[in-house]
Amino acid sequence: MTLTTYFNEKKGTGILSTANKEGVVSSAIYARPHLMEDGTLAFVMANRRTHENLQSNAHAAYLFIEEGHGYQGKRLQLTKVKEERDAEKIETLRRRFYAPDAEDRMKPLSLVYFKVDKELPLVGAL
Repeated sequence: MTLTTYFNEKKGTGILSTANKEGVVSSAIYARPHLMEDGTLAFVMANRRTHENLQSNAHAAYLFIEEGHGYQGKRLQLTKVKEERDAEKIETLRRRFYAPDAEDRMKPLSLVYFKVDKELPLVGAL
């Protein structure tokens, strides 16, 4: 199953982990990634710690836990390849919207693209 099919069909909880240039790790809840035509994954990000970490360290890990019983899901090792702030494009991709005052606190938003370095099951495999 391709990642596009997988993330279109599965529901669950995603966690994106990044580290700053000193190696201090941060994890945050993130929605399923957007699968782009060029094979990259993209996340819409506010200018917070995760986005800040990616400015000095391009590596990240995404853990996705499927809804349901047991431990099913994916672990993805990622490398940031680019980002953009095209507000119109971001609006077409967003799946969640917030109250206007919360929206203002989150701006500016970025669309951050990653290549998948490695794909692993949630449990097992090296």
